[in-house]
This record gives sequence, structure tokens and C-alpha cells, in this order.
Amino acid sequence: MKWYAVASLLTILTSSQGILTTLSQSNGGYKYDYATVPFLAEVFKLLVSSVLLWRELQKSPPPKMTTEWKSVRLYPIPSIIYLIHNNVQFATLTYVDTSTYQIMGNLKIVTTAILFRLFLRRKLSNLQWMAIVLLAVGTTTSQAKGCGEASCHSLFSFPMEGYMLGVLSACLSALAGVYTEFLMKKNNDSLYWQNVQLYTFGAIFNMARLLLDDFRGGFEKGPWWQRLLSGYSITTWMVVLNLGSTGLLVSWLMKYADNIVKVYSTSMAMLLTMVLSVFLFNFRPTLQLFLGIIVCMMSLHMYFAPPNMLVDLPLTVKAAPESIIEVSVDRRTDS
Repeated sequence: MKWYAVASLLTILTSSQGILTTLSQSNGGYKYDYATVPFLAEVFKLLVSSVLLWRELQKSPPPKMTTEWKSVRLYPIPSIIYLIHNNVQFATLTYVDTSTYQIMGNLKIVTTAILFRLFLRRKLSNLQWMAIVLLAVGTTTSQAKGCGEASCHSLFSFPMEGYMLGVLSACLSALAGVYTEFLMKKNNDSLYWQNVQLYTFGAIFNMARLLLDDFRGGFEKGPWWQRLLSGYSITTWMVVLNLGSTGLLVSWLMKYADNIVKVYSTSMAMLLTMVLSVFLFNFRPTLQLFLGIIVCMMSLHMYFAPPNMLVDLPLTVKAAPESIIEVSVDRRTDS
């Protein structure tokens, strides 16, 4: 399967996630415990990866599977980073409002590229660096509100701690993605075996989070396993399956493409969600949205197009070979 087909599907599913989550609400709230959704999504990814790995094991030769502890012990690290990232997110939101946090979240586009270059030693051309900066500018522009609104001047009016935590959140998000790509590409192990390891630890950490929430709440709502499926509807299950499928596509991209492709997919998904919201939720499009879409499309073209499509290279005209005039020389001497 071509990477651009997977990236396009990831864009569609990522865009659908926010819409499905909104549709799963009832009277502006959730009838189910939203913290159970990531756990069930991890279980779904683990089951799918296990079945696909079992099918691979039936073939000859069997897939490569590294089982040494020094390799397996690296797979909990992305889950730990994401756990820290989630806590930093909550801490950031205590200092800044939601719209400012979303705008600062676009920093992960640039931080991903920086870590991509530093830790994975992947070289980017000057045009590609410009494209990544344009992508961050485009997504930020699409989210910005009109300058006539009260929130425009308040973007930089929050405590410094909020901005520092926002930058830290962007760095942690980028670090988790880059480290996951490192894990997926460090050897030739089966993708499904690597997924089984990732999602096993992911399910364990999500279960630990549910249990920790129970302790914090004094088990007021009962243990998490008793309310695991409480309030679930067809739309809620679609949220779970969509989130799980998105994770499987991301792991494929980490194995066979790279983090930059994933960044572009998720950024385009955000813009697609805004466009679809115009038709589904009576969202009023703004000039900033249209400008942001144009800038992001330019960035997409700049990053992935061949250089000869972006720069008018001077034509090298081969010099016409000089015509050779044959001169016959009479070498006979006069007698």
C-alpha cells in the first residue's frame, strides 16, 4: 500500500474523530465515561494486531520477532511520555484558555521537525523547512479569531507559566512521535509484533489511569470495570473503532513513512474538520479559515513536490557540435 493512500485515510479518520465525539454527546455532555474510550481503543488495536500477527506466523518463513528484554523494555517509553504529556496538557489549561492552547499546540509541527532532524538524523531541504513553518502558520491562521474580538489582544496576556507549559507540551508530543518512529525502524521486526508490544503497554497504562481516577474520586462512581460500557451507544462505539483504526494507521506510517507525513495528515484533518463543521454544525467559516487552508495547501505542495516543480531551473542547452569540414590533403609528392 502506498504511503499517500494511508496518509489520506488517516486524514479522513482523524477528521471524523472530532465529529463523532461531538455527535456522541447528549445535552452537551457525555453519558459515558470518556476516559474509557482510549482504553478500549488500545484493546481494539491490540486485538487486531494480535490477529494479524497470528496470520503472519502461519506463513513460511515466519516474521522476525525480537524477544530480548533489552528490546522489549523500550516499548513502554512512548506510553510514559504520553502519560506525562496528558498531565502537562491539564496543567497548561489551568493558565490559558482553550483557544490559546489550541494555537500553541501548532508548535508541535515545528518541534517534530526539529527532533526529527536531531534524533533521527533526517536531513530536510531549505524548501522543506519553509514548508513546515508555513504549515504551522496556516493551521494557526485557520484557528485565529478576528482581531475585532476581545480574545485577540488577550492571546499574550496569560501568565508565563502557561506558555512554558504549552511549549513543553509541544515538545513532549513531538518526542513521543519521533521516539515511536525510532522504535518501529530500529530493526526489521514484524510491524504487528511491534504493535502488540506498543499496545500491550498502552492498555496497561490506560488501565492504571482509570484506576488512579477511581482512587482520586474515592470510588464514588464505583470501580472502572463496572462502568466500562455504561452509557455506550452505537456512536460511542464508532468513536472507539475510529480512534483505534487511527492508531493502527499511524503505526504503519511510522514504520514505512515518517513523522512529517503524519504531521501533515493530522494538520489537514483539522482543516477538513472545520470545513465539514460548516455543513454539520452550522459553523460559520471565517476569512482566517480560508487563508489558513490556502497556506497549508501551499505548504503541502512545497514539501512533497519535486524541486524542479518549485524552482525554475535554467535550461541547459547543449552546444551544437561544430561542423567538421573534411579537408583532403594530397600527400603525393611531385615527381
